[in-house]
Amino acid sequence: MKNKLLYICVFLSALGFSQESLDDLLKQYNTHDVPYISVEELAMPKTNAIVLDARERNEFEVSHLKDAIYVGYDHFQLQDITKQLPDKNKEIVVYCSLGIRSEVIASKLKNAGYTNVKNLYGGIFEWKNKNFNVYNATQKETDSVHVFSKLWSKWLKKGIKVYE
Repeated sequence: MKNKLLYICVFLSALGFSQESLDDLLKQYNTHDVPYISVEELAMPKTNAIVLDARERNEFEVSHLKDAIYVGYDHFQLQDITKQLPDKNKEIVVYCSLGIRSEVIASKLKNAGYTNVKNLYGGIFEWKNKNFNVYNATQKETDSVHVFSKLWSKWLKKGIKVYE
């Protein structure tokens, strides 16, 4: 169901129902069950959150936020997270490309009893657009960002777009 909804969104956007701003996009596709955190707030030294990447493995390997834990989207396994992160009060930030898939995963965590879960507003695209570093599979800084599709690539303003 989650994949079907995402593909319908992509299809409708391709037909001309595209958004004018990131705010409009997220208002249309997200339920706002999970609060957002800005990239600036997440980047602050005082923010001591566990960061989860809710994209697919190939996206994560192209680039991800430093120390992010890959959890995936299509094959996300809640029981793996509950084993790995038993403290349900710890601050957790979930991100994806723009903040749509990450809201789905963050909602699952919230429903499982995690009390301090946030969705990264604008995802890795906004992170890179604001000049924060991303890292590849070998943990080296990179300018490359997997953009999911040509359609969604318009939201990445900085960096090298990877489509794979």
